[in-house]
Amino acid sequence: MTERISDAEHAVMEVLWDESPLTAQEVADRVSDRDWSVNTVKTLLGRLLGKKAIAHEEDGRRYRYRPLVVREDYVAGESQKLIDRLFGGRLTPLVAHLAERDALTDDDIAEIEALLKELKQ
Repeated sequence: MTERISDAEHAVMEVLWDESPLTAQEVADRVSDRDWSVNTVKTLLGRLLGKKAIAHEEDGRRYRYRPLVVREDYVAGESQKLIDRLFGGRLTPLVAHLAERDALTDDDIAEIEALLKELKQ
């Protein structure tokens, strides 16, 4: 999958990553924080099918949808694109940016330190 997933499509993907296969109605029921009709969800599902991010199988007169893209792979790809685009592919400037903006909590710093310590071993 090389096409970008929009924010709306991402909301549908999150539902399918949590549970699948689901019908369009079931997806619509699970994105209840959005005011989307079933037709809107069907449009988004159609776009995701076109991008080969999901697949569907017939279940009587309805379709059941499931992701083809693994969530962790998607997150890794999107994270790398962000770092490449905004920080020249380097992670250090991202962390420095967050630190300069006081966006890192003490817990965040402790987690980063623990991760770095683990990586050094």
